[in-house]
Amino acid sequence: MPTIDVIMISAMYENGGNTTHRHLDGHPELFVYPFESQVGTGVNNDYLSSYVPIRYRWPEFPIEGDAGEDYESFWDEEMKTYLRAPGRSKFRDCGLEMNESERKARFIEIANDLGRSRAHLVESFFRSTFDTWTNYKSTGREKYYVGYNPIQVLDTEKILADFPNGHVIHVTRNPYAGMADQFRRPFPPEIKRYAHTWAYAQHLALTFRDKYPGHFHIVRFEDLVSDKAATMGALQDALGIERSDTALYPSFNGTELKNIVPWGTIRTATADENMSTANELTDEQKKIVREITAVPHRIFGYDDFLATGEVAPLAW
Repeated sequence: MPTIDVIMISAMYENGGNTTHRHLDGHPELFVYPFESQVGTGVNNDYLSSYVPIRYRWPEFPIEGDAGEDYESFWDEEMKTYLRAPGRSKFRDCGLEMNESERKARFIEIANDLGRSRAHLVESFFRSTFDTWTNYKSTGREKYYVGYNPIQVLDTEKILADFPNGHVIHVTRNPYAGMADQFRRPFPPEIKRYAHTWAYAQHLALTFRDKYPGHFHIVRFEDLVSDKAATMGALQDALGIERSDTALYPSFNGTELKNIVPWGTIRTATADENMSTANELTDEQKKIVREITAVPHRIFGYDDFLATGEVAPLAW
């Protein structure tokens, strides 16, 4: 069994995962990973592989292996780019201080001490990061390690098998604004692919909320931007951590962020921006999204969103 507990945040692309991740940063009881915690490895290869890139999956490892090779097998592109080629990193100005050689050595030390298992290697990944982040503002009260990967919901069963006392948070947002924000990317997915993946992610979220009560949590982006205090307060209660004012604003290493870019394309998490972004889609694009996402669209309360900007209570 692992000696730590993990919280993993999941969200469809541009659905508010980065926003929620940054709002949990700075909480006195949480070690919050600085970037996307892309824990996937090249060993991942199953029937879900066509849905998302390998980097967004829960890792798999050979039965036998070397801890140094295991460290390198974690995709972890955002962190490794920052450490190895900081001038090419979009986070070049974030101020994080870490020596990668020390991080890798610490990973190997922890992994060899714990023994070989998937849970232990994930534990080594998180612990070695915070053990060697030299200017991390620790409170000494942290009890969870928090990671974030888009559509991590696919691997909920593996996550909670490895960390049975852990949690998965799935963030959902109306698919129109999510798709419009995706169009700001240089290589956005085709709109039907996006809509199908959004629908499947929400289906899994509802399934796992029933299967893992108390350990799987759904947060709607619309609730976050309309009543941040109530939404983040309820989430903290569900996670069993104290309510902290740090959860009411996005931050990095405890320092408030006025803009969530470059952590995500959602520039300012407000209800007005959410609606104006949704309306960047054409009527034809909205029709395609609505038809494909019809069932979870209704369950998640989005049927009147485009007309009113309001969401109905979750229907399940």
